[in-house]
Amino acid sequence: MTQTTVPVIFDLDGTLVDPAGGITDGIASALRELGLPVPGQELLDAMIGPKLSDSLLTVAQVPADKLDDVIRLYRQYYLAQGIAQGRLYPGILDVLDSFAAAGRPVAVATQKPEGLARIVLQHHGIAGKFSFIRGSADDESAAAAGPVGKAGIIAAALGDLTTQHAVMVGDRAQDVAGAIANGLDCIGVSWGFAPDGELENAGAVAVVDTAPDLVAAIERLEAIHTAAMSEVHNDGTV
Repeated sequence: MTQTTVPVIFDLDGTLVDPAGGITDGIASALRELGLPVPGQELLDAMIGPKLSDSLLTVAQVPADKLDDVIRLYRQYYLAQGIAQGRLYPGILDVLDSFAAAGRPVAVATQKPEGLARIVLQHHGIAGKFSFIRGSADDESAAAAGPVGKAGIIAAALGDLTTQHAVMVGDRAQDVAGAIANGLDCIGVSWGFAPDGELENAGAVAVVDTAPDLVAAIERLEAIHTAAMSEVHNDGTV
């Protein structure tokens, strides 16, 4: 049986792109402008990945009536300065190019607002390398229509890819949990923002340290999936 090419769904911040302070500086700037306390750097780093409005409420302890103003000021900073502070992680461009050459479908599933995610990917010159880009509602401070939570965003990407099998790649526990909720394996990347042990404890099937290691891990999972499908086929149960 010919080996299938399993699609890959990537998280954005901390996985494809290193925000390099663009996110945390923007949050700190917005809080300062409104006279609100600014968390320490470790807590600011912990806010990268989860939905911004949730992190502002639970980690930065922003009062609910100030949330919209903080997000507005943060977005102003991020669009004006923050995006330019970011950079692709080493080897990511090579990975994406190799997947394109192999005909492997790739998508993005991020809790960043979808429109903003497209702007970030375009800034780094890689938007066109993805078949689909899925994110949260652009009005993230409201109960807007659209995919809910990381699991919902991953489910939307799976629907775009018209497949029930893919590999998720991310740097935080919510990436792993969202993948598992959709019946997918998740490979964690150590170059993101997860504290030691977070990805393993969340259930990542592997945690890799370099882009070549990521490709190798995906190919191993692909081989396992192909072998399993071959067994089912040979048993005549399909």
